[in-house]
Formats: sequence, C-alpha cells, structure tokens
Amino acid sequence: MRRALLLTFIFFFLMDISAGSKRKSIVSIPFDMVGTYVVVKVKINDSSPLNLILDSGVKNTIITELFSGDNITLYYSNVKDLMGLGSGNHLEAYTSNFNTLKIGNLKIQPKTVYVLKEDIFNLSKHTGTKINGIMGADFFDDYIVEINYTLKRIRFYEKDPSYQPPKGYGMLPLTIEGKKMFVQLVVLESDSTRRKVKMLIDTGAELNAWFQTFKKGSVHIPINRISGVIGQGLNGEIAGLFGRLPQICLGEFCLNNVIVSFPDSAAIAEIVSNSERDGTIGSEILSRFNFFIDYDQKKLFFKPNSNFKKPFIYNIAGIEITQVLPFVPQTEVWRVWENSPAAIAGVQVGDQIREINGQKAFQMNIGEIKMLLETPSKRPLEMTLLRNDKEISVKINMNSKL
Repeated sequence: MRRALLLTFIFFFLMDISAGSKRKSIVSIPFDMVGTYVVVKVKINDSSPLNLILDSGVKNTIITELFSGDNITLYYSNVKDLMGLGSGNHLEAYTSNFNTLKIGNLKIQPKTVYVLKEDIFNLSKHTGTKINGIMGADFFDDYIVEINYTLKRIRFYEKDPSYQPPKGYGMLPLTIEGKKMFVQLVVLESDSTRRKVKMLIDTGAELNAWFQTFKKGSVHIPINRISGVIGQGLNGEIAGLFGRLPQICLGEFCLNNVIVSFPDSAAIAEIVSNSERDGTIGSEILSRFNFFIDYDQKKLFFKPNSNFKKPFIYNIAGIEITQVLPFVPQTEVWRVWENSPAAIAGVQVGDQIREINGQKAFQMNIGEIKMLLETPSKRPLEMTLLRNDKEISVKINMNSKL
C-alpha cells in the first residue's frame, strides 16, 4: 500500500511539473502552413478575420489585399515610402497607428499597420490561398513566442528572465536592430573554409538562405551555379544566382548540401551597405526546426523537427506560376526564368497549364504543381498548355544542374 501511495505521489508530482510549464503558456493558437509560410488568422481592431503571413523580416503589419467580405476600420495619419529588397518599384503605403491585433484570445497593442497603395506581392495568386498581408517582427515584442511547426501551433508565454525551453533545444543569442532579429550562423564553403555569418531571421522569405557577395569576407558563390529569380522584395524583383553550400549550422545542428542564393548587388545594396548583415535565413530552413523566441532576453531556442533531413530542392523547370483567383483552380505561367529548361522548351508567360504528366492541373493545388516543377527526374516533365485558345505540348528537361 505504501509503495502504491509513493508511485501515486511521484505520478502527480511529475504531472504538476508538466502542468507548471503549461501554465506559463498564455495562449495557444493554430496556424496554417501555406508552402513554408506560417499563416495566422488575425483581427485588427474590430475587423473580420484576416489571413496574415508571419513575417519577421519586416517591422510592422502590412495589409496587401482585401477581398469581398473583408472589413476593417483604420485611421490613416500619413503616407510612407517603404524600403526593402528589390529594384524597380517605388512602394507607398498608408500609415495607421495605435491599432490592436487580436490573435485568438490575445490582444497585442498598440501596433502600426500599413496598407499598400498597390499590391505588388499578389500573395493570394502565388499561393492559391486567400492572403490579406503580412504580420511583422513587432509580433514578438511582448511575449516569449513558440513556433511549433510539428503541431502547427504558436504559443505565447509571459516574459521571464529565467525562462528555459524543454530539453534538447539549442540556444543562440539574438541581435535586435530596428525590431528585426539577427543571429550568427556558421557556413562551410566548398574549399572547407568555415565562416561565421550574421543573418536576418525572416519567416516571410520563402527560401533557404541568401548571402551578399560584395563585402570583404563574404560567402563565395559556388563554382556550380545557375541564374534565376530569388523572390519579390518590397521594392521589386530580386534576381541572382543559386548554388549549394556543403553546410549551414545553427549551433550544433548542421544542415548539409543546402541550396542557397546570391542576389544581384543592385537589389540589396541599399539594405546591406550600411549594415554588418551577411544575408537572410528564410522559411524553408526555419521550418525544419521548432523555435522559442525570447525577444526580451535576446535568445533563440531551436530544435530540429521531422523536416530536418528533407533534401533541398529548387525550381528546376524555371517556371513561376499563379492562380488566376484564389478560389478558382486555373493556373497560369507568371514568369519564365531566362535560359531555363522551361524557356528552352518554349513555355511563355501567360500560358495556362492544363495537364502535367497526364494529370489535369485543376485537380492539383499550386503547392502540388510547384513540387513537380522542383523534383529532379531523368524523364522530362510533359505539360499541356493553352495559349491563344490553342493547346500546346512541351517537354521540360528535369535534370538538376545543382
């Protein structure tokens, strides 16, 4: 009987330890994964629920697009020029201060919200999902924030100088500059050089990592590389080169054979020229870990999840696609990379995709189509396109060049 009581006591003691750690979590909210984007439902003041991508690479929340049925009340103070990566666009936004962001039962305030005069991102079309904008780095100001990609949940914890995450997590110190978070990583280059790099943590950049190349001591571009379009910044398209690095390490956890990018200097010069920043670590690497971000104590805790060992892939075909409307399964070619296998095969901007390898395109979502465009194969990718009301068949070489 005494042994049974002792076991019962130990059981409840362990449960209490677990419950004690759980009690620190103020709110736990689900999120959707769209590609490697974290998409959260947010109310701004008394708005309808808006779908916002969690984007630690920008300071504030930005509304890019509203749809029929969306409603929001904002009071504008002025118009501001927004500066970011890219070249070719002058981006203006209406500014609204002292807003309340409601996430589940949690209220975060007062926050500045920008509303773009012109939506240059087309996030809904590119993801095939309704996206109203992005939620910036000030999301992390007031709490310790856990991003659990395994469970697809974000948890908020009260600030605590002695806070420690569960066992098995590594830790790196954060540097905070203009509300944005930077961390030091280690890169192994092809010549066996190990280099420490200062990287922006950017959950809103759907890439592995990019590096600047015009400063002394910067990461070298691999000999084996291809040209392509890296992404869309606040100020326009970002073109550059892609290549593989043997290793990128977050503390003791190292990722091998990582495909990274090197933007054209003109697209990033204004952002990096007066900074010690070496580049950005994006959502495709970040989603391979679960995180605790302690903004107040400037600490990043991280642990590999089930995505950690997935192979790194890239857009082999060189086709970027959009969905004409987020709710209509009609996919068309938005951009064709110069000299890419798709360009060589004759694919053109504006072509509607009807079939891929014999499967009807309307039966697939954008994520599934992108996966086919990124999967290496010895067999060509066979596509049926509609151009000027005429069906055209093309075969795209899917041998990886990296």
